[in-house]
Order: sequence, then structure tokens, then C-alpha cells
Amino acid sequence: MAAKVIVLGNVDGKLQDAFAKLETLQKKQNFSFAIVSGNLFAGDQDDVNVDKLINGTIRVPLSTYFTVGTTPLPQAVVERIEKDEDICDNLHFLGKRSTTKTSNGVRIVALGGVLDASIVGGQSKEQHLPFHTVGDANALRGANTADILLTASWPAAVTTNSSVPLAPENKDAIIASKEIAELCAALKPRYHFSASPASFFYEREPFLHPPTDNEFDSKAITRFISPAPFGNSSKAKALYAFNITPGESTISVPAGCTPSPFLSRERKRAAPDNDGQFSRFGNGHDQRGGRHKRPKHLPPPGPDRCFFCLSNVETDTHMICCIGTEAYVTTAKGPLPSQDHFATTGLSFPCHQLIIPLSHEPTFQAIGADAEKVFKDMTRFKEAMQAMVASQSKYKLGAVTWEISRQKGIHIHWQFAPVSHDMIRKGLVEAGFKVEAENQKYPPFEETNLGPATNEPSDFFRVWIWSDDGDTGIQSKELVMRLDDSFRFDLQFGRRVMAKLLGLEARLSWRDVVQSAAEEVEDVEKFKAAFKPWDFSLE
Repeated sequence: MAAKVIVLGNVDGKLQDAFAKLETLQKKQNFSFAIVSGNLFAGDQDDVNVDKLINGTIRVPLSTYFTVGTTPLPQAVVERIEKDEDICDNLHFLGKRSTTKTSNGVRIVALGGVLDASIVGGQSKEQHLPFHTVGDANALRGANTADILLTASWPAAVTTNSSVPLAPENKDAIIASKEIAELCAALKPRYHFSASPASFFYEREPFLHPPTDNEFDSKAITRFISPAPFGNSSKAKALYAFNITPGESTISVPAGCTPSPFLSRERKRAAPDNDGQFSRFGNGHDQRGGRHKRPKHLPPPGPDRCFFCLSNVETDTHMICCIGTEAYVTTAKGPLPSQDHFATTGLSFPCHQLIIPLSHEPTFQAIGADAEKVFKDMTRFKEAMQAMVASQSKYKLGAVTWEISRQKGIHIHWQFAPVSHDMIRKGLVEAGFKVEAENQKYPPFEETNLGPATNEPSDFFRVWIWSDDGDTGIQSKELVMRLDDSFRFDLQFGRRVMAKLLGLEARLSWRDVVQSAAEEVEDVEKFKAAFKPWDFSLE
């Protein structure tokens, strides 16, 4: 059953006003409980108000949880904590390092205080001073899960991948640590609260954690929120209300979701290529099947080593453009078109994109019961990008999308690239694929509609050719080539054909197309700006 929760930022000793506000709201909203995410008391809290709180003169209208913030607790409060007594009715101290399940079943993990890195060799012994140790943070990772994570410090790098602005002066005021980031990454809480240290409210876009080894397709989403101080002069948002159902699994990825900001950006030794088809965002395939094959005795890469899975620490998160409920879109590494190839049509970026399902499977058939949902989400991205290309180019461009479906593959994905509308309408694009197949002595293409191909018994290559002239309407064709063991299929076939059609044979191999990280980011930002009117993931 859903619990209705309200969270406050730093109260800083404004006990009378804060609880009076809660009482007014409680009469209208009937919250299950409240949380103070920062300092409940001020560092120089007067004894009079503390006494009023303890003796019930200041009434706490509903169950309210708090932990240690960044200032010491008043001595009278410490004495009640050490005697293991309630501070007053409805006010519950979570402890500085604790795991608590409320009467509603909501699991709260709390780590109060700021990191004192000078203390080594274990956990802090007391529960009321405003610091914690590395050992405290590491110990809480054993909680495994949390509905709500409550910390006095921000997680380091939480703004990575985020487009939510944060003023420099606010950024300077933040206390953050990698230990909190590691705790958040380990627990994958549905909500992470840490009070704002200054008069600003911050709510990051939700972010998607990579799945664990035994939960490849799980969708662990965290929302990080930092409420402003209660009663702040800027009138920044100091209260945050939401509903949460304990233990409820995430069914769909929310709008605007980003990859986890805690994914490592450090480069490690590259994983095996598996017939060359697995270089991250590298258009899927090496020429002629690749020279470096995965040894037969090694299992296929799992999500932690799959270059299309967000669980891989080598993920180039700066190349991810948008995340849907079942799939996401990236720019291609070593794109076939250059940045200015389509400049005369109105596109100032390559627009060579990859559409990748979140599910770690080689084919739609292997995805199983969710194949229809995944195919629908990927198709929706494809159709949105087709519409964007046509509109941005004033109908001078159409688009080609291609897929290689192999049961011995690793992770299904589609490649998308613009091409001249005239070439499509004159039949040159279709002819290009068919002629190249004949030259390679491949089986002929057939025009068909496989959909998610859940009942398809064989491997295949397929290509969608799409155009819209803005007048007579849309023309679309799906061509399929069946693959079998009687011939060796060139995994670069799709890019090879497109390179010839676009006159870009010199850029046939993605490895020969070198871009700086800044150029890659530029391509992503230009794509996102152009795609925004069609980006349903932002809805």
C-alpha cells in the first residue's frame, strides 16, 4: 500500500514554525510520516525551545524521522537518546548510521554527519556527533536496498549527465563525498534526500542504475532531491511530498531519465570483440567479421562487459542522447557522415545514431514476453528521428535504419543514418543494398514486415528505407535478407552500402574516424536540441 511522505530541508531550530506548518498540511493531506532531511536543531539552539519540544508544548503532529545533520544535537536531546528514550511523541531519531522500516513498510537507510576522513579503522562509536567515517558508509552498503536514502552530504558527481542547472556559488556550498556516491550506487534507493546547504532547491533528473549480474533487466531508478532550508528568505522549495509503495518494482523508465552519474569514466582494457560486433557505439561491427575473435571456450560477455549495456563501467555516457522506457539512443562512435556532411540540408551534425534496448539479449526472440514492448519503444525512437530528419532538412533527407539479428550475437541494436530523399525516391538506396548483396553472392532481399520477429527461426539482416516529401506523403519499405551458415556475412555490410551511397568510402571503418570527446559531446548536444520537439522520453 502506498505511503504518502513529506520531506523538509534544514529546519535549523525553527521548531515551532516547522511543526505548525506540518500540522496545517497534515489536516489536508494526511501524510503517513515526515522526514527532516537536514538539521532539525540549530548549532546554537536555545534550551527553551528544546524543553518545549521535549515536554510537548511544541507538538509534533505526525510521525517524523530525523538523523544527525551537520551541527551537533542539543545536550538535552543527546541525553534522551543515550537513555534510549523517546525525545517526544511522534519524533523518532533514526540514529546516525541506521536502517529503519516504518510501520508502512518503507525502508529508510540513514547516514548522518559529514565524512571525517582522518578517522580510520572502523565505525564511529557514538550516534549524535555530526560526522561519520568511511567505515560507517561501507557498513551501510550491507543494507542491500533502500526505499529512501537519507544523508547529510551529497553524493559526489551526482550532477554528472544532468542538465539541471546549479549556480557556481551553490555548487561551492555543497559538501559531497564519493563514499555517499558509492552507498547510493550500492543501495539503488528510489529516493535519495540530502538537505541543501544554502537557500536553493535541487531536484536532479531520475537516473538509471546498471542492473546486477542476476537482474539483467531490472530498472532501478533513483531520484535525488535536495530541499531548501525551511523558512528561507529566497522562498525556495523547502518541502517535498511524494507517494511511495514499499518494494514496488519500476515498470517503466520515467521521462528525462539519465544513466547513473556514478558509472566509472576510467578506461580499462577493452573486452573481447566477439567477431568484431561489439565495440562501444562503434556501429556494431568490424570489417569482414573482425580479426580478433572471441576464443570459443569463453562465454559471451555479460552486461558488465557488454558495450551496449549501461552496467559496463566503460560506458561512454556522454554519447547517450535520451532514454525511453525500454530503449535508449546514442550517437555513433566514429560516425559515417562528418559533422558538416548534411550542412546544406539544415543538419549540422552527423545524425548517425544507435537505438539500443535496455535488455541484454541478442535478438527480439530472446527477449521473450517483453519483445513487443521493446520493439515498440525502439520503433517509436526510429519514427521520431525520421520525422525530425525530414522536418529539419525541409524534406531533402530521408532515413535508413538497419539491423543484424544473430542468435550468436550479444546485444541487439539498430543503426540509423540520413540519406538523400531523391536517392530513396529514385530507388537508388534500395538498389544499393541489393547490388551489394549480389556482388557478395548473398541471398536476395525480400520485401516483408517481420515486426519484432519473435517467431523468426533464422538469423537475418534487415533494412528500413523511409522518406517523406511533405506533399504526396510517406514511403517506407522493409527489406530482409536471411542469413545461414552457408556463407560468411560481412558484419559491416550496412555501413559499407551506406558509405558508397553517401560517397564516404574513406570513412568506411569507424576506427578510422577519430573524434575528440569535445566533438562527440558537440554532436550529442546538437542532436538533442534538434530532436527535442520529437523526444517523447521528455514527456
